[in-house]
Amino acid sequence: MTGFARASGGDDSVSWVWEVRSVNARGLDIRTKLPPGLESFEVTVRQAVGARFKRGAVSTSLTTTRTAAQVRLRVNRALLDEVIRLHKDLAGIVNPAPPSLEGLLAVRGVVESSDEEETEETRAARESAMRAALDEALAGLAAMRAAEGARLAPVLAEQLDGIARLAAMAQALAALQPQAVHERLRAQLKELLEADPPLSEERLHQEAALLVAKGDVREELDRLVAHVAAARELLGRAEPVGRSLDFLCQELNREANTLCSKSSDVELTRIGLGLKSAIEQLREQVQNIE
Repeated sequence: MTGFARASGGDDSVSWVWEVRSVNARGLDIRTKLPPGLESFEVTVRQAVGARFKRGAVSTSLTTTRTAAQVRLRVNRALLDEVIRLHKDLAGIVNPAPPSLEGLLAVRGVVESSDEEETEETRAARESAMRAALDEALAGLAAMRAAEGARLAPVLAEQLDGIARLAAMAQALAALQPQAVHERLRAQLKELLEADPPLSEERLHQEAALLVAKGDVREELDRLVAHVAAARELLGRAEPVGRSLDFLCQELNREANTLCSKSSDVELTRIGLGLKSAIEQLREQVQNIE
């Protein structure tokens, strides 16, 4: 979700530059920086960004510069007359040299700048051109983000393949075969039945149910495989899937945690830890996906 783009434009009076950039974020966070007098553009910016993107912290900045052709100088006659009057009043006190034109014009406030009057049509045309430049910048940002996504797609697919391989290795373990699971449960139940002092019937039922629940992790492995298949299907879509992939990473991690907590086999625990590491790497990459 990272990227940067800019677009510029201008007319006879004003030139402008749009800069847009984005970084990773769980949702869509839009930030705007507009020059004074153009605050009304914020609604336009938010609508334009929201129409293109679903995730990421997107910052937009507009810089405007007025051209010299628009600036017109004028003389503040009231202030100039006041300066000349003061010069005459002080003539009897001091013996100043006659005021020069350059000196009078250098007095602060005597020369003022003013903007030329603009018609409503001129302002509307400028705002339309600014919106077009904004769309151009956002299109450039979208293209950069799409290119990043295209580079990440094979990386994500490879990471999903790694998770699937680890799940297959766990499913193939001898300790998880039905006969091995049943024998382990029978041995554990025998220990409960021969406990001294003997367990009450209610406690025996509780312990037996707990052993059965912890004795078989094939359901967790089946869900891992199903989540991997769902993630692969999401990667094939053209629509934004980042949030859905985020959710699947959470579910994958949940199954890996349960696998490790229920494991009574050293090799299975090792595979479970490998799954957790691979899922975390996948989750980090998913943060880059819209």
